[in-house]
Amino acid sequence: MSTIKDVAKIAGVTVTTVSRVLNNRGYISESTRKKVYQAMEDLNYQPNEIARSLYRKKSNIIGLIIPTVAHPFFGELTNYIEYYAYENGYKILLCNSHLDKVKEKEYVDMLKSHKVDGIIMGSHTLEVEAYLNLDLPIVTFDRFISESIPFISSDNYEGGRLATDFLINKGCKKIAHICGNLKLNLLSNKRNEAFIVEANKRNIEHITVQTDIDVFESEQYEKLVHKLLREHDDIDGIFCSSDILAANVIKVSTQLGKSIPEEIKIIGYDDVWESSMIVPQLTTIQQPIEEMSRLAVELIIKQINGESISTKNFLPVTLIERQTT
Repeated sequence: MSTIKDVAKIAGVTVTTVSRVLNNRGYISESTRKKVYQAMEDLNYQPNEIARSLYRKKSNIIGLIIPTVAHPFFGELTNYIEYYAYENGYKILLCNSHLDKVKEKEYVDMLKSHKVDGIIMGSHTLEVEAYLNLDLPIVTFDRFISESIPFISSDNYEGGRLATDFLINKGCKKIAHICGNLKLNLLSNKRNEAFIVEANKRNIEHITVQTDIDVFESEQYEKLVHKLLREHDDIDGIFCSSDILAANVIKVSTQLGKSIPEEIKIIGYDDVWESSMIVPQLTTIQQPIEEMSRLAVELIIKQINGESISTKNFLPVTLIERQTT
């Protein structure tokens, strides 16, 4: 295996010069730079990235921890984060926590040991102290950790208000909100808060149904929806805190012979690309997923560079009406 000394010998320069070329430090003439690159190519020399990152005290790697890339929302989020990170000279190290505290902690420890420059946190299973003790630039999605750690969130309260009012204005008399487990301290809980406030304000009968803390499975979603519609056959409007939940409501409602939107109206949340592909097409609250991803990368890089940042970042939502309402 070739070494940096071999590259220096072939290029006819010193080891220090090769190191300066690799790390882009100091003035190097174009002819010298070309000789070094040609020598590296001839020798098939691969620089040791870990050693270079230790030397520079910067890895140009950002850790991304999410529950699962298989979920459409987190899949889109990951895609955009990788795109904007790469555009800014960074690479992504992706970790799927699967909502497992032990696994998430192991990933956090791994990212620290690999000297990543920062962590974008989209999973929420660890306690607050685990985040506070990281001593790394961090950005979280939908979770307030402390005044010093920036978060990115859609305007969850407004999303819940828009969805609830829309169902009521469409004539719904008994509505339900299917959401994640409210025991998790997430900003997305504001959707249910708005749902309750608006339903009470309009004197509309309403029910909140929570998923298990550690579930992202359609089979569990289907069971939950079946139970809800068996026990409350007169529900005529359902607001779901994700498009995947809403897709399961469409499936179960169809199985039970309920006409959509005549007998039951359904609204999702996220506006992942699949929401316009299912039949009937899903009315949903659109989160600006691309802008949230771009902002996450921007906030991490600004922290890395010691620049000032805004810690509370709320982005607007939009109601997209399609065929389920």
